[in-house]
Amino acid sequence: MKTAKDYLDAANADVPKMSAEEAIAIHGKGEGTFIDVRDTASIAESGTIAGANRVPRGMIEFRADPAVEALYDPIFQKDAPIYLICGAGGQAALAGKTLKDMGFTNVTNIGGFPDWKKAGGPTES
Repeated sequence: MKTAKDYLDAANADVPKMSAEEAIAIHGKGEGTFIDVRDTASIAESGTIAGANRVPRGMIEFRADPAVEALYDPIFQKDAPIYLICGAGGQAALAGKTLKDMGFTNVTNIGGFPDWKKAGGPTES
């Protein structure tokens, strides 16, 4: 039987992570797709990355799969760089693992929004 820790360990082993500072530099160049995987209430409470897409972790599979025509979002491209953020990094890792399992090749966990904010990354409400 697997535990939450088992799932998180597997996700962290499979999905590369980068620092907020590195991610801010990429964001500043306008490169990649930034996605906040937290729920709407969490984002409303703290804000998010300026220009970030908002896709709750529970919707990743549906929004990333073109076969689910009613929910698919074209921001999800198999080889395009995707940068995931959440509250502390765990949900981003798990969402990243899901995307990798779905065939996405360039997924990175950029950790938690508090780190982004502390590093001076641009934000919005």
